[in-house]
Amino acid sequence: MDIIVLLKQTFDTEEKIIIQDGIITEDGIKFIINPYDEYAVEQAIQLRDEHGGKVTVVSVGPDRTAEALRTALAMGADEAVLITDNRISADGHVVSQVLASFIAKESFDLILAGNFSVDQGAGQVAIRLAKLLNIPHAASVTKLEIKDQIAHVHRDAEGDLEVLELPLPALFTAQQGLNEPRYPSLPGIMKAKKKPFRQLNLDDLGLSPIPSATKRLDLSLPPARQAGTILKGELINQVSELIHLLRHESKVI
Repeated sequence: MDIIVLLKQTFDTEEKIIIQDGIITEDGIKFIINPYDEYAVEQAIQLRDEHGGKVTVVSVGPDRTAEALRTALAMGADEAVLITDNRISADGHVVSQVLASFIAKESFDLILAGNFSVDQGAGQVAIRLAKLLNIPHAASVTKLEIKDQIAHVHRDAEGDLEVLELPLPALFTAQQGLNEPRYPSLPGIMKAKKKPFRQLNLDDLGLSPIPSATKRLDLSLPPARQAGTILKGELINQVSELIHLLRHESKVI
């Protein structure tokens, strides 16, 4: 079974976000594998160990993304592909088009990805990719089993559970609870150095720059939180003061 995992490198979730001139500064920032993508990598490795085949991790991003891909190789993935080009924007429409151009030429039975990335949170790339490749998909998967080229899945439906069967090839996005991602071992880290690692650009894929479908107009942190107000005095006076504040200061009523 040939499995492709879509991987993105994101800020460590414990990093403090600093914005300068409308841009998030990356100075001194630690980057990690997008946490939801770790579930996808782990599931791919488990399915490969059960059914045979190989796991290829693919990412579209800057050169530093190689570190995240090598971590996935150390976890147990077999191959890695980094598509990097300054002409590729971070727009979900663009990234999905680039991935589709590459994956359409590859052999695969299954594509796995994270439910969404913790930096953008749009959850668009994988679903767009499934549409471009014309394959079935299910998002937010919490259980995935393969039998006779049929995927049996459970998916989180905003608090409810859906049980689905989809024929392969298909695409699934991983939700928290699907598995417990492993840590790279020292032998795995050493083996990762010898595993195949390809780096491609738009020219290698035979693509011209793709116009973005979205444009960021502004980026800013939320306003600083103001100190709370403690109302004192008789209860009826507190209620009157609260209504006055909500109406004239907060303007919510």
